[in-house]
Order: sequence, then structure tokens, then C-alpha cells
Amino acid sequence: MSGVHPTEAKERLAFDPISGPALHFIDGQFVESAEGGWFDTLNPTTNEVLTRVAEGTASDVDRAVEAAYRAFHEGPWGRMSAKERARYLVHIADAIERHGEELARLEVADTGLPIAQARGQAARAAENFRFFAEMATRMTGETFPVGEQFLNYAIRVPVGVAGLITPWNTPLMLATWKIAPCLAAGNTAVLKPAEWSPLTATKLAEIVQEVDLPPGVFNVVHGFGEVAGDALVKHPKVPLISFTGETVTGRTIMKNGADGLKRFSMELGGKSPVVVFADADLDRALDAVVFGVYSLNGERCTAGSRLLVQDSIRDEFEARLAERVKRIRLGHPLDPETEVGPLIHPEHKRRVEQYLDIGQREGATMAVGGPVPQELARGNFVRPTLFVNVRNHMRIAQEEIFGPVLVSIPFHTEEEAIQIANGVQYGLAAYIWTRDLERAHRVARRIESGMAWINSQNVRDLRTPFGGMKQSGVGREGGHYSFEFYTEWKTVHVALGQHPIPRFGASDAKTRS
Repeated sequence: MSGVHPTEAKERLAFDPISGPALHFIDGQFVESAEGGWFDTLNPTTNEVLTRVAEGTASDVDRAVEAAYRAFHEGPWGRMSAKERARYLVHIADAIERHGEELARLEVADTGLPIAQARGQAARAAENFRFFAEMATRMTGETFPVGEQFLNYAIRVPVGVAGLITPWNTPLMLATWKIAPCLAAGNTAVLKPAEWSPLTATKLAEIVQEVDLPPGVFNVVHGFGEVAGDALVKHPKVPLISFTGETVTGRTIMKNGADGLKRFSMELGGKSPVVVFADADLDRALDAVVFGVYSLNGERCTAGSRLLVQDSIRDEFEARLAERVKRIRLGHPLDPETEVGPLIHPEHKRRVEQYLDIGQREGATMAVGGPVPQELARGNFVRPTLFVNVRNHMRIAQEEIFGPVLVSIPFHTEEEAIQIANGVQYGLAAYIWTRDLERAHRVARRIESGMAWINSQNVRDLRTPFGGMKQSGVGREGGHYSFEFYTEWKTVHVALGQHPIPRFGASDAKTRS
């Protein structure tokens, strides 16, 4: 705070007041719950109540689904040209940018993300809509001519109502990552945001209203997963379910939607390895390792939460890593200098802290960690933590902690590194650091992950498929791969001439006798 006047600093770290309760958005209107229920959403920095949130039930989900169903089957949305839908998406992107600072500050208040990172998430939310607006106009089909007899062609058509269930980490960006391709393809949507982070979903609904999106095309129902989420998954008029969250919940959703033969897109948990070989650029690898697990408060699915470091450089790298982790700025999320803020909720804080105890009981060494400063005790802060002397069978190496916790595991050979990397149930991302590009490509191919970065942190290319192997998910998002989920293939066969048609029943009856 050097050089900042105390009054100025206090104002800078003050959260904006929330204008009112977070309501459902159904058929173009903000409404309370049919059964009148409410719940509170907390500010993770102070654990004070931010506002009340409408508690959705099956009745509210049914209202939203019916509105989305009408908008798809009776309204103009499904019959609009891709170019017309793209215009709406661009208008939404423009509005997100106009409201970018408000969205970022809402995200900070509701999730504890540091403000600098929240601003980046708001910018990415607008980018998602712009990207899929362009992708919508590029969606093409295929033709299959058969000489001069037939012209057969296949086109993509929208499916109907999509149920979008989003997590509490980076909720704004991840909601738009689903909403944008869903609408671009011509579907309508019911969004069920995570109960711990509902505020930016409500603001998105205000933006949708601002740009005059046709009523029912986009709907929001707040509530708890066991009630509102479950009703959305089981609803017979919702053929598509896209879910981002943890693996156990994903399995439950797939079971509960199985009777309806629903299509699922599942982006689930991760325990991604960062493999650092002795010949790597250690300075850049160090930067990437620290950023990859401690950014977004460690609450990210693609976090490089397992460091695999070659034993010949282990001592040097872990020592340098420990010094960096000690200097990470833990603090108020509205302070632009903060690098790690509070975790989302007291319940999640307790879960992460349990893993700190488990790791020490298992025999790992907590090289960095410990209690947070007293001035942060009201919030859900966990000091950035580094475990060394970790073995891959330990729970802290096997289970997704989803917090600012890194475990370091040594390896000797390339083959051992691959075995350790693959020795978990997850397979979302992997990061490989080496100057030997032949080895880099070889290891990237053999690690069981949906994505791999070589000599880089997680830098997204929105055109590429995003998703995981094993227990990390089903399907892919991004680029035209999103449309594999949000559209159906329809094949049309066109006869160009008088091709032969068998004439069953056309023979003379006397001849038959």
C-alpha cells in the first residue's frame, strides 16, 4: 500500500452494493420462485451476505423449460439465419464489454477472484460471444453426389432446449463458453448457475434483456443442484445437458438423465501433471508452474497441480519454487496487487484445509504453507501451499484439491515420468517442459490427457477442442467441436431424375393366380 492514502485504499477495497435480490430470468422477465424460497450468497472475503437469491424448484425449471421450448418451436430463433443469430451474439459481446468493470467486480464479490484476473475473465466472456458469432456463420454441411441420379447433402440443425449447468469457479466466463455456442447453433437455453456464485448469471440475463433477445431464448433458474439442477437434468423437453464441475456430480447427472437418452457434454475434474525435465528452461518453467496452479486461487480444472520434476534438478527447482510461493501476494481480491484471494465458500475452505492435514499425515513435507494473517481471518483464505517429498499414491497426489496447493513428485527417467503422469483417474491437461522437442512430442502423445502444452502455461486457442480423457469428461468444447454437441446432422436425399423404383404389388392379379 506504499504511496496510497488510507482513505483512498479503503475506498478501493470497498465492494459495490448489490442493487437487489438475484431473481430467475424466465421468458424474458425477472421473476421470484414459484414456491417463494430464498437463499443467501456470501462474500468469500468477509463471509457477509451479499444478497438473497431466488431458490428454484422443479416448478421454476418447468416454467423456464416451457418458455425455452416455445421459443425454439414457435418463436423465430430456430428459424433465423446464422447471420441474424450472429448479430445478437455480437450485441451481447458489446454489452458485456460496456458492463465489463461491473461484471468483474461482481465476480470478485461473489467468488473472491483477484480483480486483475476477474477483468481478464470478463474480457474472455465477451470474446466467447464474438468467437461463436463468427463460428455460426462458418457452419457448413457436406454433399454426396451420386452421378446424375442423386444429390445427397448433410446439414447441421439445432437440437432444441439445452440445460447448461455451470460451476462456481470463473462462473461468468464458463457460462458464456456454453451459452454462446448453444445460441449460435440455434438452440434455446436454461442456465442453472452454481448456488455459490449466482450474481454474474443474473447480470448476463440483464444484458440479454438489454439487447432484446427474443423471450425464452435464454433463461436462468437459480437454486441447488439436488433440486433445480436435478429437475433440469430429468426434464423430458431438455435433450441436451452441458455440465462443468467435479467428476462425482457428473456421473450422477449422466445416470439421472439416462432414461431420456440425453446427450451430455461433461467437462469434469483434473489432476494435471507439469513434467519438468532437467534440460528445460527452468526460469520459464518456474513461472509457468507457479502461475498454472496458483492463478484463479487454484480453483481451476486445468491447474497443473502435480509437479513432476527430474531428480537431477529437483533440489534446485524445489528450492526456487518454495521462494516464489512464499512471495505470492495473498490478500483482498479488490487490491490490484493481490495474486491469490479467498476461496469461494467456508465449506470449500474446510475441504482444502483437510487435504493440508492429510498430506502431512501421509508423510509429505509442507515446504510452504501455514496460517493466514490475522487481518484475513474473516474470509476463506488459504495460504499458497507447496508439498514436497510426495509420492504418487498419496491422496494429495491423487485427488482434486481445487485450491492453491501444489505437490512435487520426483522422477528419474522419461518412462517413469509418463507412468506417474498417467497414474491418476483424471486426464484433462498436461504440461511438458524440455528443450528436446522430439521427447516433448513423444511425451505429449503418451500422456493420457485431452490437452497438452509444450513449453507453455495454459494458453487457450478457442478454435481447438477442449476436454479430457478418462474421468475428466465426455465430449469436447471449442471451435466447430462445440457444434458436434449443439447440433444434429440431418441428411437430405434428392432424386435428380427418374431412377428405378421397385413396383411391389403392381403385377396383374390373374397372373398371380
